[in-house]
Amino acid sequence: MKTLTDCFNQAVRLTDERLAHILEHAEMAGMAAEIERVLRQPQLVRRSRSASDVRLFFEFYAQTIVGGKWLCIVVKYGENDAFVVTAYLTDKPKAGEDLWPTK
Repeated sequence: MKTLTDCFNQAVRLTDERLAHILEHAEMAGMAAEIERVLRQPQLVRRSRSASDVRLFFEFYAQTIVGGKWLCIVVKYGENDAFVVTAYLTDKPKAGEDLWPTK
């Protein structure tokens, strides 16, 4: 297990099981290091519309093995804990309240 730090200076757990699940998807090959980088320095962070305790961290990559895509890292925040749920490539950021960059 790794403990990462997000752009809000909060500790975020990334378990070996979650990382293995993420990397099972062929399009995520070679993206493990990007998870840590995007949590620290995202282009955009939004609160999930379906769960207020979930934040979506986004960064656009012009070149992935499936073309230009956004990397989305899904993090669930509890009272004293935060952890990566999953990460995936998507065509565009999901809708939600903008949390980063701060205005």
